[in-house]
Amino acid sequence: MIAARWRKAFFHTVQNNENASLFRQAAQAEDLASWTAYLTDAVVGTCQALGWRAAAKGHHLDLLPIPHAEYLTLDVMAFAGSARGGWRFPVAAMELENSRDSERIAYSLWKVLCVRAELRIVFCYRSLSRQAPALVNCLSRDVIGALPLEQRLALEGETLVVVGSRSDSSAFPYGFFKWWRLERNTGSFNVLSYIPE
Repeated sequence: MIAARWRKAFFHTVQNNENASLFRQAAQAEDLASWTAYLTDAVVGTCQALGWRAAAKGHHLDLLPIPHAEYLTLDVMAFAGSARGGWRFPVAAMELENSRDSERIAYSLWKVLCVRAELRIVFCYRSLSRQAPALVNCLSRDVIGALPLEQRLALEGETLVVVGSRSDSSAFPYGFFKWWRLERNTGSFNVLSYIPE
């Protein structure tokens, strides 16, 4: 599964990133602007580790006919392959939402759901990990629940919501990030556990 491979590569990238301690400090201080900058680098690095090329703020991509940093105003868009060529669908589309506003996070989820990709991820933040399930339930109700059944079942690829929190930053990066995967059949997000190898 593409999500499992991506998640494993993400943890490896974050652990070995030269800015890992700064990333953790930004989370603890709730400095969400810095958190987003370090997260962007980690996400782009993860894409590169999987052999993908990514476009993001500060990461200009010249793979498509029009070079850009943020395609479709998405924070990160990744493409398989390295040969420059014509227009192609992305392999992954990601939003790194640093707003605490649930509606902004819902908008980010809606944005990635509108993109045809094998993997869609929304990263967001809550101060305390115990606040994450309520947010994910809200996203399931307000965004996924608004989709007609046939559209929800027709979604291709995997969709993840990842919530970072400072309350679990002592176990960085494993305890810091909580992962949920959309189950198309039920329209709910199921929590994913991760056991470090």
